[in-house]
Amino acid sequence: MKFIDEAKIYVKAGGGGKGCVSFRREKFVPRGGPNGGDGGKGGDVIIQAVNSHRTLLDLKYRQHQTAERGGHGEGSNRTGRSADDIVVVVPIGTLVKDADTGDVLADLTADGQSFIAARGGIGGRGNARFATAKNRAPRFAQDGVPGEERLLLLELKLLADVGIIGMPNVGKSTFIARVSAARPKIADYPFTTLTPNLGVVRLNVDASFVIADIPGLIPGASEGLGMGIRFLRHVERTTLLLHILDIKEDSDPWTDFEAINRELSQFSPELARKPQIVGINKLDLPSTRERIKKEIDNFRGKGIEILAFSAVTGEGVSEAVGRIAHKLLTSGEKLENTHPVILNDGEASDIKNDGAY
Repeated sequence: MKFIDEAKIYVKAGGGGKGCVSFRREKFVPRGGPNGGDGGKGGDVIIQAVNSHRTLLDLKYRQHQTAERGGHGEGSNRTGRSADDIVVVVPIGTLVKDADTGDVLADLTADGQSFIAARGGIGGRGNARFATAKNRAPRFAQDGVPGEERLLLLELKLLADVGIIGMPNVGKSTFIARVSAARPKIADYPFTTLTPNLGVVRLNVDASFVIADIPGLIPGASEGLGMGIRFLRHVERTTLLLHILDIKEDSDPWTDFEAINRELSQFSPELARKPQIVGINKLDLPSTRERIKKEIDNFRGKGIEILAFSAVTGEGVSEAVGRIAHKLLTSGEKLENTHPVILNDGEASDIKNDGAY
């Protein structure tokens, strides 16, 4: 399934039905009087978040959502039929914005949570409503009220407890594949990950947390270089970040660390202030083992403790997961198994650091 995390749709609620102009005419009732009924209510357009959807792909091809108008009133004081509401289904974590003003209208973060994006118009009153002692035979009725219409921007922000960030090809996808049932595309070249991936890390039968892997960042991403930073919205809701680094022959992990956090700050100061767990991957490589102690001392001298692990062999991974779980607990995040179980196949510089690694 193609991953789509943004869509623009036009919604229009149904207008109310017209009121009826009618008079009672029976054989032995010479002055029956008005009996025109009211018009029915137009249908609402409702946006609802459901756990069964993972992408906004459907709305890319159905950008117009229009509800029916209410039925017109009829004689004998019969009210017109109210139109059915239409429900636009979106994934959990969808942000609903007004496309013209940018105002946030709703943040749908729970299964079944809904928002009335456009309200249907009420029906017009029939002439029976206007009969008075002075005007016993009104020959007019009201038109129905038009339904609301607006242009909406839908943005999907995945719900996860932990977000994995880092340069391209540092092993983020390998890590999430190691600790969860997610199976993202893994290859030995940059920008293998083109869409975010979600995985559920199960600590035991009663505890779990959701981890998200996003495409790699590079310096200048905030200006559109590389994959850009459009996917960083998916880690805005996370409790903490797992920052994975790589020791390459021609690279400086500290420089990479600062570069990534600079991009976070330019995207969102709030995101840059999220607590981070920093880890160096690829401990299975001889070049990494040769430099690992030096880099640990280098980061420690700057007040940051780091982990070392190999996502390929699994060495040190359990310790990293333990650190993440501990950090979530100390931050007040409840670890439980009520998170949606997401087993996908790849379709979906102010750092807080208290030394608890």
